[in-house]
Amino acid sequence: MNQTRTFLLAAWLMVAFLLWREWAQPPQAAATVPAVTASSTAAVPTLSATHEPSAQASVAPVATSAAPVQMRNDVLALTLDGGAVTRAELLTYRQHRDPGSPPVVLFNPDPATFYAAEAVWRDAQGRALAWRPQGQARTYALAPGQTEVQAVFVASDDRGVTVQRTFTLARGSYALRIRDEMINAGTTPWQGDIERRLERVPPVVASGFTNPESFSLNGAAWYSPQDKYKKRKYPDFSKDGPLNLTVTGGWVALSQHYFLTAWVPQADQPALFVLGQRGPLYSISARGPAVTLAPGQRFTSTATLWVGPKLADQLDATAPGLGLAMDYGIFTALSKPIHWLLTQLHKLTGNWGWAIVLLVLLIKLLLYPLSAKQYQSMARMRKFQPRIEQLKQRYGEDKQKFQMAMLDLYKKEKINPAGGCLPVLIQMPVFLALYYVLIEAVELRQAPWIAGWINDLTARDPYFILPLLNGLIMWLTQKMTPMVGMDPMQKKMMQLMPLVMAVMFAFFPAGLVLYWVTNGALGMLQQWWNTKRFAEAGEPA
Repeated sequence: MNQTRTFLLAAWLMVAFLLWREWAQPPQAAATVPAVTASSTAAVPTLSATHEPSAQASVAPVATSAAPVQMRNDVLALTLDGGAVTRAELLTYRQHRDPGSPPVVLFNPDPATFYAAEAVWRDAQGRALAWRPQGQARTYALAPGQTEVQAVFVASDDRGVTVQRTFTLARGSYALRIRDEMINAGTTPWQGDIERRLERVPPVVASGFTNPESFSLNGAAWYSPQDKYKKRKYPDFSKDGPLNLTVTGGWVALSQHYFLTAWVPQADQPALFVLGQRGPLYSISARGPAVTLAPGQRFTSTATLWVGPKLADQLDATAPGLGLAMDYGIFTALSKPIHWLLTQLHKLTGNWGWAIVLLVLLIKLLLYPLSAKQYQSMARMRKFQPRIEQLKQRYGEDKQKFQMAMLDLYKKEKINPAGGCLPVLIQMPVFLALYYVLIEAVELRQAPWIAGWINDLTARDPYFILPLLNGLIMWLTQKMTPMVGMDPMQKKMMQLMPLVMAVMFAFFPAGLVLYWVTNGALGMLQQWWNTKRFAEAGEPA
């Protein structure tokens, strides 16, 4: 039992360390981030042997139209100027829970919080095509009964090359589809390429227990079929050198807490992924394909721009691997099914807090056979506790002889002192996986459990009721558990654990503490019932 207790203590300390390591990330401010130099002459992938990159594509300024266009569906309000999306409001997500709070804004032209998505065609000399709206309309809104809304821009140069760009936004969708149709009506070949870029002034994110935003990725992410999901925080842009990765069938993104913007180029057209920095602006771009267009030839390139919350089902449907932007880290294999199961339980309850309670109940039922073994082992240990105390008195301060005598007793009576550890081993990764779900699941953002008490499951309990309940449940469970063979120091450490966990959990998201309180309460009831059952049945076989 001594080894079991030591293991349990180590497991709890491991959890505390992992969570503290996530909290302890330094604030991410643009002024402190090292500069990253993106190569402006790197070769851009081509569609055929005749396609060549434009050498100055990454340094030429973006040409914008003089007439911005407003475009909206039922969930997004966008401002477009042809070459860029300069503002994006998420109409169904508010910045705060307060009545009248404005919607969350992602793309924003304000220099202090600049954030934009650009898609720019440039010729071989680095000159960008300038865009103008097609037609007189400057506002395009989804009408009742419509399934999608479209806005069209046109760009051309003095050599006869024309590009028609069509923006399409479907009802209920955060995926803006962009189709570029190019024709060379001139008399000479045209060479150039497209750069799709996400660029922003990184937000300052304060670290600390009370700020869940600091737990999530604040930086760039990208995906390729070969290397899968990769990421880099803003302060680390230069740590591993320039990206310069040629990818076909991938995507690039900038990620923040709960929300994501991502460019998904046409799956069969290669692009060069590049990380960059210009003064306070940090960017990730997909350059390519490069095109050589002979007189009379046409060329089409499509892309999808995701602008919105991290909704797992919609992300997965938008592009392969885009759902991995819900960054669960090493716990992805557990977090994804937990998130799915939580979603299904929410459909039953209509409340994310009660969905968490039901999740715990299902997990406890699933693990009950293992828990029964754990409590059976405890019952056996409790029965032999007097004999172990006799051994302790017999050998006094000679801990080595005491340990040997106790091991001989375990062997003779066929007691496994680690028999109760397996359920704890399984629960720890489940606990951490749910921790990441609560961090990343935008569905739980500002979601209430009990009105007037827990108004946001991703924030801490304002009255610290759940952390205190958790400490009380741990203390009661500890009183029911035999501390056989422990030295005084170990006993003191174990006795302090309820207080330590109550203080630590005071700063956790309320949904996570709700999970652990429910788990502890059900576990305590299971332990009481099984201990009583095994004690009444005598020594189990």
